[in-house]
Amino acid sequence: MPASLSLKPALDAIGEQIDQRFDRLLAIPDDPRARLYQAMRHAVIGGGKRMRPLLVVASCDLFHVDRERALRVALAIEAVHVYSLVHDDLPCMDNDDLRRGKPTVHRAFDEATAVLTGDSLFAIAFELLAEEATHEDPFVRAELCLELARASGPAGMAGGQAMDLAAEGANFDLATTTRLQQLKTGALIGFSCEAGAIMGKVGHGPRTKLRGYARDLGLAFQIADDLLDVEGDPAAAGKALRKDAAAGKSTFVSLLGVERARAQAELLIDQAIHHLQGFGPEADLLRAIARFAIERDH
Repeated sequence: MPASLSLKPALDAIGEQIDQRFDRLLAIPDDPRARLYQAMRHAVIGGGKRMRPLLVVASCDLFHVDRERALRVALAIEAVHVYSLVHDDLPCMDNDDLRRGKPTVHRAFDEATAVLTGDSLFAIAFELLAEEATHEDPFVRAELCLELARASGPAGMAGGQAMDLAAEGANFDLATTTRLQQLKTGALIGFSCEAGAIMGKVGHGPRTKLRGYARDLGLAFQIADDLLDVEGDPAAAGKALRKDAAAGKSTFVSLLGVERARAQAELLIDQAIHHLQGFGPEADLLRAIARFAIERDH
């Protein structure tokens, strides 16, 4: 059975759980902030693969973390991910009109509201992690906040986006392109995978395995995105495609070619699954996510 079919129930379930919690969290107030809350709801409710929240839940399951607590961390990582999409779509960045099959926030509302939407989602993520409902141990909550901050900032996602802005017409080589994607895409995936180990208060060994899994999965995921950008259907993707080539940016496909890129992604998925040796059936969801990364069509 293709991983996309075996994973569909889990993806559907996490999507519904995340939407329900955002619906409660972002109830529209009866005051002048209503437009901001409407924009946040537009950005986070409905659509998207919810892959990062699913990785959080899957990693938490390895260490028998309470599901409601795991979902709070999953909600936080999705808030950060969506904040980054809202800001990336702005005219000063990628200037996109479509995201997850809907108008981007600055198109549906306005640029100022889009900036505040991203700012608010970023803040909400750390509020969720810092609250006692996430974990009774304040050191665990502090470590979650620290690691998500590192994964989001100049040593992670924001740094990768800065490299991406510099990539236009720069002819980055394979090593630089790999580094860009390890930061822009891989850092949040890494946090999502390590979150379960932090919540479970486990030692160095399991964390090393999860970091290795996340590193290879993140690169494979990006190669699959690059392949979809070349071969995919914009309607299925829910966003504009083939923009990197038009901007003269180096991608794994432009550097390796389609067939070598696909082979590299498959090798990375095999390596990612190999990192999970030592875990039993409790890691089957992580294995399925890895296979799905290169089978998906959007």
